[in-house]
Amino acid sequence: MEFVTLAETGLKLSRVGLGTWSMTGDWWGPADPQEAYATLRKAIDLGITLFDTAPAYGRGLSEELLGRAIRDAGCRDRVVIATKAGLQWTNGKVVRNCSLSWLAQDLENSLRRLQTDVIDIYQVHWPDPLEPLEETAAFFGRLLQEGKIRAIGVSNFSPEQMERFRQVAPLHTAQPPYNLFERQIEADVLPYCQANSIATLIYSPLCRGLLGGRLTPQTKFPPGDLRGGIDPKFAEPRYSQYLQAAEELSRLARERYGKTLPQLAVRWLLDQPGVSAILWGARKRQQLDDLAGVWGWSLEAEAMQTIDEILQRHVPEPLPPSFMAPPTRPGIPASQNCPENLK
Repeated sequence: MEFVTLAETGLKLSRVGLGTWSMTGDWWGPADPQEAYATLRKAIDLGITLFDTAPAYGRGLSEELLGRAIRDAGCRDRVVIATKAGLQWTNGKVVRNCSLSWLAQDLENSLRRLQTDVIDIYQVHWPDPLEPLEETAAFFGRLLQEGKIRAIGVSNFSPEQMERFRQVAPLHTAQPPYNLFERQIEADVLPYCQANSIATLIYSPLCRGLLGGRLTPQTKFPPGDLRGGIDPKFAEPRYSQYLQAAEELSRLARERYGKTLPQLAVRWLLDQPGVSAILWGARKRQQLDDLAGVWGWSLEAEAMQTIDEILQRHVPEPLPPSFMAPPTRPGIPASQNCPENLK
């Protein structure tokens, strides 16, 4: 296991953390809470110290499962809890809400569900165009001063939004989507974070299973799974292009390194400048089995170039992950709204 210390906080993060978005079924089809709990316990036993969750995941169930797993394992002093605020379930949908009254309520609910009196990394889940960003930053700054949180983070923020935030409050982490198929942040977010000593917690490292090595053209996604209609990468002809790239990347991983495709995809991320940690999404225990093969090796420059060539050959015009952006609250012009859903 590799670790990194979050500057100014002393928090020790495993460079692979556990992401809990898929554990509660929303956007991923039916899930088993008992298996999700067992997955959390296995991650703790494997030495993972970073756990990322959010109230929006399962309407709080993800936080509840994590809080119970940490309590039962007796490991609160050894783990870093990263959760988020600023999304709200309304009429069966998730919308952005960074109003101060909702943020205060969101915080208290998270503390209760997580069974803790302090959140290690507290993140703004998505920027809310209906609320002044400076007010949101000031709220998080007060929480830091009061000792209710140990570090401040943002998720899905642009460099311009992070700069505005930092004029009011410290910013310790940023959480953007990043993987072999979604590299848009290389142009702006990663350089900004590097230049300003902001740690990055990368989500969607396996691009919602496209880099997991198990999907085929015949794969059927259950009702409610975002890959069955929301994510455009899973619609033809794009889906076949991504699968062809994944097949060739898998061959490279196996023949050159004796590794699996997920191990190659995660190692590639960990070897990128500016990447502090990645969030390995799992809701079944066996989905953690590939983790052991991530450590103790790196990709040489020649392999990096070969990977770029594979991607260019099969996916010359990759799609961004913009489909995940949640809408703002009702009552604003449609031109200012955003497509559903979220991470």
